[in-house]
Amino acid sequence: MKTLNKQLFSQTETSPDKVVYYDQGAYPERVVQFGEGNFLRGFVDWMIHEMNKRGIFQGRVVAIQPTPHGKVVPKLNEQDGLYTLIQQGIDQGEQVEKYELISSISRGINPYENWEQVLELATAQDVEFVFSNTTEAGLVYEKEEYERDVSPVSFPGKLAAFLYERFQHFAGDLKKGLTIIPCELVEDNGDLLKELVLRKADDWKLPEEFKEWVDEANRFCNTLVDRIVPGYPADKSKDYEQILGYEDKLLVVGELYHLFVIDPGTDKKELLPFKEAGLNVEWADPATYRKLKVSLLNAPHTMIFSTGYLAGVDTVRELMEDEQLSQFVRKAIYEEINPLLSFPESEKNEFAETVMDRFRNPFIAHKLTDIGLNGISKFKSRVLPFMLDWQEKGNGAPMFMTFSLASLLSYFQPVHVENGTGAGERMGKHYPIRDREQTMERLEEAWKHHDGTAEASEQLVADILSDKEIWGRNLADLNGIKKRTSIHLHSILRNGMREALQTVLQEEKSKL
Repeated sequence: MKTLNKQLFSQTETSPDKVVYYDQGAYPERVVQFGEGNFLRGFVDWMIHEMNKRGIFQGRVVAIQPTPHGKVVPKLNEQDGLYTLIQQGIDQGEQVEKYELISSISRGINPYENWEQVLELATAQDVEFVFSNTTEAGLVYEKEEYERDVSPVSFPGKLAAFLYERFQHFAGDLKKGLTIIPCELVEDNGDLLKELVLRKADDWKLPEEFKEWVDEANRFCNTLVDRIVPGYPADKSKDYEQILGYEDKLLVVGELYHLFVIDPGTDKKELLPFKEAGLNVEWADPATYRKLKVSLLNAPHTMIFSTGYLAGVDTVRELMEDEQLSQFVRKAIYEEINPLLSFPESEKNEFAETVMDRFRNPFIAHKLTDIGLNGISKFKSRVLPFMLDWQEKGNGAPMFMTFSLASLLSYFQPVHVENGTGAGERMGKHYPIRDREQTMERLEEAWKHHDGTAEASEQLVADILSDKEIWGRNLADLNGIKKRTSIHLHSILRNGMREALQTVLQEEKSKL
């Protein structure tokens, strides 16, 4: 089977007929993108491709590898930046499946091997925009040294060094600032990223003039993104090869639904004409959109992945087809999350049912292990705020949130850990686990001392929940959280996920 690249489309007699190749090679590199994963390729890069097809943006993307252990850039360059996006879902009651060859990415760069290429990009006249998705784990402060010729490890560090190079090259020209649009699912992500960049400038003792330039010349936009983009469909890759007529190592599958909310917007609409390309993009304050989306899609995602996986299912769809697990999802949403949301009942219930339908999408095989990457950081940003809100309202320890926390700790029981990446074990087989390096090391150390007793579970929960480096505060002192989580954890370890979950569901039923 031929590998996807530009040469594959050079001769019409051998060109695949399932997709259309739109050559964007003449367009300048206007976008720098920190991140090259499935989500950005199935969301931002697809949107830029759609604008380019209509001739209303005329710019390409350079994708920069965000972490030392990334594996996408070599494949991206091997395929000349090309990959296939398959959009699947239900539209007006009909099942829809669309294939599209995306050609908006010009190249990928591994900054740990080719940092000079990144610095050269910082001095390019055509560069105007920065997009990113390094997950919640990427928008954090990490102490690190600045060396002009060496890539910082953290994303904020890379961006600070990138902007400093640009500032120096253009002698602080206010017209050479960039529009920076982070897609990490963190509240006020643009404001946070700006704060982190300025903190790097302080750490590195960079000139005050640079900090003023960052503040005045560059626009950091708060955003909200919404689209389910699962990982590479390995189980169906051979089927897709037969359909497409080529091997695509970066094939992306995504749902039809998409939403991108960007603030501020009035002065950027013309430069980024998303809506003119027919895309569901709103130039508005993301706060209202974010509350519903994070509350009723991302928080449930994070709450259910570890429970479902340790119960023996592999995808969100399979989880929703399982009576016991789908009951857990519905109860978590309607009994613990919905009551905390200050929206009209009809609005939040309608959104919740839309989410449930998206979870059931027959086309999408969203792997629970993909959702689980950086799962601790995701729980902190997506679920913990609801747990704290629940506490503040005097409701004690929420049953399903604490059960999901116990499931999360069980899921992150590492067999081994190295550089923030490790493996857990389910039924004799390993699965990938990853989060901040300090978090992974902390979990590994805590689990080393667990001997299977209830007392050991209680101690492990106390140790982890009291770690302010992980959670930003001591969770062990919250009313009932430590006790209920440790009871759940011991039940999961002693009885297995299925029996432990059934006990929780029955306990809730007995309260009715």
